Amino acid sequence: MTKQQAVDLFLEYLRVEKNASVHTIDAYQSDLEQFCAFLAEEQIEKFGDVTHVGIRTFLSRLFMAKAARRTLSRKVSCLRSFYDFLMREGIVDKNPAKSVSTPKLEKRTPNFLYIEEVTRLVEAPTPDGPLGLRDRAILELLYATGIRVSECMGLRQEDFDFDMGTVRVFGKGAKERIVLVGKKAADAVRLYLERGRPQLLPGGGSGLQKALFLNYRGEPLSVRSVRRIVDKYIRQVAGQKSISPHVLRHTFATHLLDAGADLRVVQELLGHASLSSTQIYTHTTKEKLLRVYMNAHPRA
Repeated sequence: MTKQQAVDLFLEYLRVEKNASVHTIDAYQSDLEQFCAFLAEEQIEKFGDVTHVGIRTFLSRLFMAKAARRTLSRKVSCLRSFYDFLMREGIVDKNPAKSVSTPKLEKRTPNFLYIEEVTRLVEAPTPDGPLGLRDRAILELLYATGIRVSECMGLRQEDFDFDMGTVRVFGKGAKERIVLVGKKAADAVRLYLERGRPQLLPGGGSGLQKALFLNYRGEPLSVRSVRRIVDKYIRQVAGQKSISPHVLRHTFATHLLDAGADLRVVQELLGHASLSSTQIYTHTTKEKLLRVYMNAHPRA
């Protein structure tokens, strides 16, 4: 079996058995292509001939090329999973990546918007046409639910229960969860379904397109398109650039915790498998700091 055949087999395993996301598969494919290019330079013919020293050399070269720690950490995880798979298939008899430590990641406080900022952002689209109605629904929904952009783009009409105020979401690994939808977001989605989406469908409302959010051609909206939508309205309301759509997920979690929500409840709503993933949102905003001080200090 060639190296490329082994890589293809692993990617198929991720797709079929592990039900990995498209983002994960694309990232791992890129990582393994880089690794195979390194092996070719080193004239290493087989994956079984690789040692932990070889993997450290691979990572060292990436580090010297200014690769981020988070990127290096993902590549280590990729190689560990890949070699575990190769061992399971009997292609190699050891996993050299297990002897390589994962780079320590720097702790980063997530960016978020204050209430006034996020209000201006979600209200920026003018709901006087199908695209404005769609954009308003997307922004309201991302902030109201904290769902990932990829989860939002995977939504269908039947996933909503407007009577219960909930939406069914399929997260990483196709894990299903139910999240709450606030009244303003629900109203924005309902208005888009009634007045906006039918105008985007070919034939003025006919068709079998199941995706909730569509582009002007009546096709499912892509994650990249959502990034452009968020960038557009960020520039309109604040003149800022390079704010990811993920900032609305960060803002959702920060505002809930600031208002006293339980950390485990927020974990459930975000769809985090580990509580440690949710704990990055326990940073303190200036408003919360002032509120606690004014309520707690006897001479405040």
